[in-house]
Amino acid sequence: MSKKATPRKLAKTEAGATLRTLRISPQKLNLIAGMIRGKHVSDALDHLMFSKKRSAKAVYDLVVSAISNAENNHGLDMDNLYVAEAYVGKSLIMKRFMARARGRGSRIIKPFSRISVILREQRDQA
Repeated sequence: MSKKATPRKLAKTEAGATLRTLRISPQKLNLIAGMIRGKHVSDALDHLMFSKKRSAKAVYDLVVSAISNAENNHGLDMDNLYVAEAYVGKSLIMKRFMARARGRGSRIIKPFSRISVILREQRDQA
């Protein structure tokens, strides 16, 4: 006897992907997430590909992973997908020490963040 499978958290028309430890502050990453939120998948990938932000490459790979999850695991059509949710949260923080003038020291904070992307299949409105 094995334990029962965990029920799915997303609806049948949704698929997602999460990136857990990305070495950038959540405030900077939220700018990228806001750029793709609510857009069609192809438009979101275009925006990410031509963005000058450093973290856009990691978010691009995350959206591609979410598309692959939608197609392979849940049988959704890529042409009808859009970015329903893209949210950012804090992860761990590395605290470092830097020597300063007159024998003092100051703390350097190096934040990590996590980002989740949920794609939803858009139903045809007739």
